[in-house]
Amino acid sequence: MNKLYFVITVSSLCFFMSCASSGVKAVSPLKTVSPSNMDNKQLQEQININMAQLKSSNDYILQSGDLIDISVFNETDMNRTQRISGNGYITMPLIGTVKVAGLSVTDAEIEISYKFKKYIKQPHISIFIKEYCNTTVYVLGQVKNPSAIKIPPGRNLTILEAITSVGGFTNIASTKVRVLRMEDGKQKNIEVDISQITKQGKKDLDIILKPSDIIFVPQSMF
Repeated sequence: MNKLYFVITVSSLCFFMSCASSGVKAVSPLKTVSPSNMDNKQLQEQININMAQLKSSNDYILQSGDLIDISVFNETDMNRTQRISGNGYITMPLIGTVKVAGLSVTDAEIEISYKFKKYIKQPHISIFIKEYCNTTVYVLGQVKNPSAIKIPPGRNLTILEAITSVGGFTNIASTKVRVLRMEDGKQKNIEVDISQITKQGKKDLDIILKPSDIIFVPQSMF
């Protein structure tokens, strides 16, 4: 299981988790550079910013397999790091099991707080996503709803499907996108021209995504 804490570098890109494509808050479009002029350092910087925004989104929908930090304000002995079980539950002191899969981060915090009210006056709960489950890919940059999305069980997910599932391109997006992938401990940087798939019918370019792939859509130079 790869970790979300990681720092993305040119030589190291290791990652995370299961999520619904419709449940993640859109990240504001970033000022980016043309894909033809984007060097590895610039690409790293853009992805780091996008991932930080995605990670901090309270609209992310929690899923089984996610590893989360749960903090209870002023009650550090209650803090826990929990992996959401296959049936969607975590276990906390005093309140026992709580189903959080299918809830946004904000709603899960509210649910846990409600249960703690029997034991703590005005409990304040914070959830931080430490790892995503390993069936997740990330669509970042100039798309309408930058998100972590789940590869559907029992089927493949292509780059075009992933981009479509997050609302498609913004009106300033380049069609030349990057796929960052780790294979055998090495980072691969794959460029795919989506227009060749959609306008020229080159379906062979619609690559099948692998867990932890990052799709980055730069801003068009025009």
